[in-house]
Amino acid sequence: MTQCSLKNYFIKSIIIFLFIFILSPFTTKAQAVYQPYSYQFYQKLNSIQYSTETRQHTALKPFLIDSVMRPSYDSLMNLNFQERDSWLGRKIYNEHLIESNQNNSHFYADILPDLSLGRDFAGGGKNTFVRTLGAQIGGNINDKFYYYISAYNNRSIFPNYINTFIDKSKVVPGQTYGDVGENVQDWNNYTAVTSYTPSKYLNISLAYDKNFIGDGYRSMLLSDVASNYTSLKLTGKLGNVQYMTMWSYMIDPLSPELVDKTRGKWGTFQYLDWNVNNRLSLGFFQSIIWANRTESGNGVRGIEPAYLNPIIFLRSVESSDPDSPDKMHLGLNAKYKILNNFALYGQFLLGEFTAKEFFTGNGYLHNKWGAQLGFRTFDTFGLKSLNLLGEFNAARPYTYTHFDPISNYSHFSQPLAHPLGANFREFVGIANYSIKRFDFSLQGNYSSYGLDPDDDSNFGKNIFKSYFNYESLYGNYIGQGLKTNLTFIDTRVSYLLNSKYNLRFELGAIIRQEKNERGKESSKMVTLGLRSSFRNLYYDF
Repeated sequence: MTQCSLKNYFIKSIIIFLFIFILSPFTTKAQAVYQPYSYQFYQKLNSIQYSTETRQHTALKPFLIDSVMRPSYDSLMNLNFQERDSWLGRKIYNEHLIESNQNNSHFYADILPDLSLGRDFAGGGKNTFVRTLGAQIGGNINDKFYYYISAYNNRSIFPNYINTFIDKSKVVPGQTYGDVGENVQDWNNYTAVTSYTPSKYLNISLAYDKNFIGDGYRSMLLSDVASNYTSLKLTGKLGNVQYMTMWSYMIDPLSPELVDKTRGKWGTFQYLDWNVNNRLSLGFFQSIIWANRTESGNGVRGIEPAYLNPIIFLRSVESSDPDSPDKMHLGLNAKYKILNNFALYGQFLLGEFTAKEFFTGNGYLHNKWGAQLGFRTFDTFGLKSLNLLGEFNAARPYTYTHFDPISNYSHFSQPLAHPLGANFREFVGIANYSIKRFDFSLQGNYSSYGLDPDDDSNFGKNIFKSYFNYESLYGNYIGQGLKTNLTFIDTRVSYLLNSKYNLRFELGAIIRQEKNERGKESSKMVTLGLRSSFRNLYYDF
């Protein structure tokens, strides 16, 4: 395909997309309230999002708070409001540090502390701490334009299993590079989002942030496990259909350095969500990852024009070349509300597929897939604000890998989907209960996976290895390699001070044990801290 025809193809696709989502009535007032994704906070919206009385699009996160969610959201943002006479009392319990409401604009700013002390009683004992000082600013103009920026300076002593991960990957989990020492870690991380909603039918955002697709705790399609990355995202709604297309730039810091010093890669993601009725939703997913260099590694490839096409399942370049160095995934996300407060959900991701081998059960290397099945409830057993989640996740060996490791499904040394990579099974159970200012949570994970017994082996868990280096073409199964079991239990109780930026006292306890025939590694921790902000940081791997 010539550059001219590629350009015309792209222009036609853009025109179709804009015709559907922009040339729609502008009479309804648009909403543009961005809420950073936090599982702990989002599950408090379950009674709206998963009720059979509503038909909400629940898979794409972070949310832009719409008119249906707004009453519940405002209630959570003003939880247990009490009149305070002093300026300090208002700022600690009720208000943003700085806040301004003028005409149709809103502005706020906060200091975000995350300070905790801990003790790991396993392995002879180790004192841990987190010292994070952050700040955020945000606001909106005319309910159409929204902006949000946060920045954090961090210093920490982690438990040993986190230090082991940092030593290997050279990244603090879910965050970024830092001054990676043997014990004390120092790093900075940032988030920036600009969002424009010209009508209720379309939102345009440019962000250095994370994304999540799914209704569970994990996502097998696209999760927020890895660090922030830069994205341009268009999200449209028309009737019962929501459509997202996104172009992203990411980095693989562990890939070999090239002559032009670039280790970047690009990604394009599309997700189509169809609310069939108030109970059933079906979502269709596609992603393509390609390196920011030529296949020879001696030049810069840059943006592939054909991948600028915003329409799902129209990928002329990748589909026309069976030896393409680019990596594509297809996926399905589904949700069904069985009862008013009980929903089933699931996902299926397909990396590669060979029809004649798929149903034979012979463990063919290139049949690569991941799956999820779970349920979630709210107001369980008639007890208001008791939310439960149960989930099973699995991925076959070599799923998310590629023959060229830089094109694998990852960013900044972590997977873009499940934190365990591939070649695993996992069970997750989470219970959350809120009463007045108190939040209680209990989480349990059990995972089984196969590690590589040495650096030269590749049994399919490590997605940063080329699948050209495989152990066997047939006979591959989940858990092959050095069989390892992981148990993780996390319980927390917190007392909310200020709901505007989630300022809270938090007491937590963690038990973690990873065990195989070579031995076991354990952590038994207790932590106490003053915490704030809405964000997900995963240490349960």
